[in-house]
Amino acid sequence: MAATATALDPRSGAALEKLGRWLDNRTVLSVLFMFPAASILLVFLTYPLALGVWMGFTDVKIGRPGIFIGLENYISLFNDGVFLLSVFNTIVYTVVATIFKFGLGLWLALLLNHTIPFKAYVRAFVLLPYIIPTVLSAIAFWWIYDAQFSIISWGLSQFGLIDRYIDFLGVPWNARWSVIAANVWRGIPFVAICLLAGLQTISPSLYEAAALDGANSWQRFRHVTVPMLMPILAVVLTFSVLFTFTDFQLIYAITRGGPLNATHLMATLAFQRAIPGGQLGEGAAIATAMIPFLVGATIFSYYGLQRRKWQQGSQDD
Repeated sequence: MAATATALDPRSGAALEKLGRWLDNRTVLSVLFMFPAASILLVFLTYPLALGVWMGFTDVKIGRPGIFIGLENYISLFNDGVFLLSVFNTIVYTVVATIFKFGLGLWLALLLNHTIPFKAYVRAFVLLPYIIPTVLSAIAFWWIYDAQFSIISWGLSQFGLIDRYIDFLGVPWNARWSVIAANVWRGIPFVAICLLAGLQTISPSLYEAAALDGANSWQRFRHVTVPMLMPILAVVLTFSVLFTFTDFQLIYAITRGGPLNATHLMATLAFQRAIPGGQLGEGAAIATAMIPFLVGATIFSYYGLQRRKWQQGSQDD
């Protein structure tokens, strides 16, 4: 009887009705569905990021807690020649590798967008560099660049183009170009496949209309392909810059930042100072100094998406 009385209690019915109205609210449902993903991001992304930023303002070392020292880590970094060299290396590495990846990736995407023999096999072959684990790729390049057993040096010597083997990883600029080439080889498939997907969304009628207006191949590419592909270009470029700027595995496996710190990126230097060096606060400060660059890439992607809205006929807020 008590259970029946409770079930018939008007207050329970009102509460259930109120709960039903809440669940019918799209905002409430959105929050409920996003809560699991937001919790994962909070635990595995936001907390480590906040902890890293905090550690950058302390002198914490492995084995002992630190105290708050304000901007001392950042001031010392901007007086540190190795850190400034790593910033220069990171910018050169990111800019040059991104330019080559996008140039070659776009060319490959345009090629695969046309009818060619064995297109499916070619696409699968193009994906191979991206599928192979990064460390295995790095080890392969390490052997390719070996000072004594380099296949490149051997081939050039067989054609009589060089009289002694090239020291790819022992000379600073040779090492820089070598790791950039390895990054380009690995990154081209990502750019090519993403841009190919974008190219296949462009309506052929646009090209037909441009051809009827007398546009040649270059004009069709410039006035049809590029504008329609620009939103995807912006997003892919953002991810490419993020992946390249924060690259760690490729550099650490091939050169470990050498020779003479010539290939140290900010990511590898942060690891070296924090883990082998024990200076957790200084390593965290180097990692935190990367954030403004990453935020800039994200803002670039945002404006690319806004352009997409404009193309679809909607106005920006």
